[in-house]
Amino acid sequence: MNKSMYLSIGVITMILGVMLAVQFRTNRFIEQSVPADRAQELQVEYSKLEKDIRKFDREIEDLTYKLEQAKKGQMQAREAIQDELKKARINAGLVTVSGPGIEVVMDNPPSQSRRNSIFIIRDVDLLRVVNELWGAGAEAVSINGQRMISTSEIRQAGSFININLERIEPPFQILAIGSPEKLKSALEISGGLADYFKDLGIVVKIQSHSSLTVPAYSKSLQFNYAKAVWKG
Repeated sequence: MNKSMYLSIGVITMILGVMLAVQFRTNRFIEQSVPADRAQELQVEYSKLEKDIRKFDREIEDLTYKLEQAKKGQMQAREAIQDELKKARINAGLVTVSGPGIEVVMDNPPSQSRRNSIFIIRDVDLLRVVNELWGAGAEAVSINGQRMISTSEIRQAGSFININLERIEPPFQILAIGSPEKLKSALEISGGLADYFKDLGIVVKIQSHSSLTVPAYSKSLQFNYAKAVWKG
């Protein structure tokens, strides 16, 4: 072969190489480009997604509002339950309370008077006073610092009296919170307990107070056998 033939072959080869390179780049551009109809589909999907996002945002706002209202309702319910629990603890005698009321002090007859009287204060006498005070509207009662509750006992133990399993001795100081006028008149009514005890030689002093404090029940409350029955 002569030089002209080699030169022709080289030129043809170069041209084919350039054509192949141009074809390869064209194919890649076509592959990377997005058709017009596909772009429209994507735009439609994008618009739909924007609508869904706005819808979800509104739902989030609505649910957030409802959640806040539920929290407020739960807080109000909790406060109501706590108030009821506080009232129940007060009624049960588990909380120290203060308020207007009366103080009743009872003591056995003086030593010189006992020669003519064998009477001494017994458990039933204290029980009668406490019941009279409850009947007159007393809201809290204590005897020598022992708060009277539904399970409290006033029991004679020899020459002593036990209240809440604690031994107490005279003089007996009875504190009662309530209307001082009603409580005092219930005991001092003509022929009432005050007159009865005084006739027996018992020293009885009744005094009204604008404010006095009745301590809380100091023992623990535990029920081993009684169980609450819940009815649904």
